[in-house]
Amino acid sequence: MTILASEGVSFPITLPIVIIGSGACGLTAALAAKDAGAEVLVLERDPVPSGSTALSSGLIPAAGTRFQTSVKVEDTPAIFAEDIQAKAGGDAEQAIVDCVTENAGPCLEWLADRHDLEWVVLDDFLYPGHSRYRMHAVPEKTGSALIGRLITAAQTAGVDIMTDALVTALYAESNTARICGLQITRPDGTKEDIGCEALILACNGYGGNAEMIRKYIPEMAGADYFGHAGNQGDAVIWGHELSAATHHLSACQGHGSVATPHGILITWALMMEGGIQVNLAGERFSNEHQGYSEQAVDVLKQPEGVAWNIFDERLHYLGMAFEDYQNAVLQDAVRKADSLEDLAAVTGLPLDALGKSIAETAGGSTDRFGRNFAATKPLEPPYRAVKVTGTLFHTQGGLRINDDARVLNEDASPLPNLFAGGGAACGVSGPRINGYLSGNGLLTAVTLGRIAGQRAAELVAGHSLKLVMGGGRRSTLG
Repeated sequence: MTILASEGVSFPITLPIVIIGSGACGLTAALAAKDAGAEVLVLERDPVPSGSTALSSGLIPAAGTRFQTSVKVEDTPAIFAEDIQAKAGGDAEQAIVDCVTENAGPCLEWLADRHDLEWVVLDDFLYPGHSRYRMHAVPEKTGSALIGRLITAAQTAGVDIMTDALVTALYAESNTARICGLQITRPDGTKEDIGCEALILACNGYGGNAEMIRKYIPEMAGADYFGHAGNQGDAVIWGHELSAATHHLSACQGHGSVATPHGILITWALMMEGGIQVNLAGERFSNEHQGYSEQAVDVLKQPEGVAWNIFDERLHYLGMAFEDYQNAVLQDAVRKADSLEDLAAVTGLPLDALGKSIAETAGGSTDRFGRNFAATKPLEPPYRAVKVTGTLFHTQGGLRINDDARVLNEDASPLPNLFAGGGAACGVSGPRINGYLSGNGLLTAVTLGRIAGQRAAELVAGHSLKLVMGGGRRSTLG
């Protein structure tokens, strides 16, 4: 990845807006720009858009939506912002926190009204750190379904998506850092140049770049990576070359509940509603309610870097509402036991220690880890168990932006025509893994994506298309 001087370069085609990445951020940005009347091209390195969005649980937190009102949930952006800062220890940038919490609800309602995305509110359990039921999902409750619906919306809106298009360089004016175009490399090694009036970086973070993880997030250097391998830190690398500011590069989202060796996300709702995690000695080792992100670190500290999720039939039926969990059942990741003795046998865990750990769920006071079981039912047979490990999902630090999603220079002034959202931009989790509030990733993806698309369209308004796109390889999607 590199920045090339644009002086003397003639582009065969120039488009008003180009977006790098077709995950939730990129597709939302494209829809917003298209709605604003701008011509837009989305570049995707893979044959089919998916990205980290498809690997996520697909849950987007938003406050004050009509979808919440329909299930009698009272919430406001201000309450949401307080929850974000409480989890981040007050270290998230307040202007961006206010921006995303105020815009999340309108964004989801716009996607519903304008682009036919259907939302349901998960109102039978609270995710860690949230004081209100505000997790919104498409009916399937998976990230793959979310990205599928966004792709359909983009196709219907006439958004051009060029696949198999890996961006390997940006062209910028040497004296202003204005982005004038980019270079893409095809799978066969051929290169193409495309000009642009504005560029939106929606290419996520650097979770797939082991060197950057070792440098910025050393505590997760040994973790399995559950995100998209293409998240190589392109935005940060380009930003550094452009003298853009970066922020909170030590931040990330982990997850302490991915079935191993199956690689399937097991919903944290099981822990929030009464489940526990034990290590290979059959002993609990943490407060499972602190948050699934920091729980990744605690799980990785255990022998062999694994733990067992222990729950019961009641929670099994709760899990079955999630397609990921259904897939885990189909792949025999979820083991059933009719008694404590059976549970010890199917997991290989010590009977006595396992029995003591399960007995703790009947306690009505705060335990030694700070968890209070008074609000949840004790675990009882028949039991269920899943062997899990801790993983890295995505990074949360990135390019510093303002509330227009404009990338900022090191002196806090905006670069001329560069925007960023989602994992390419610094999020709202502060500088630490325990600052991640459930859903922060997709929250900044869709809200900042929409803002970036709108503001980029405003920036290029009145600019004429220099050449009509023709020839070339367009999207393979339609």
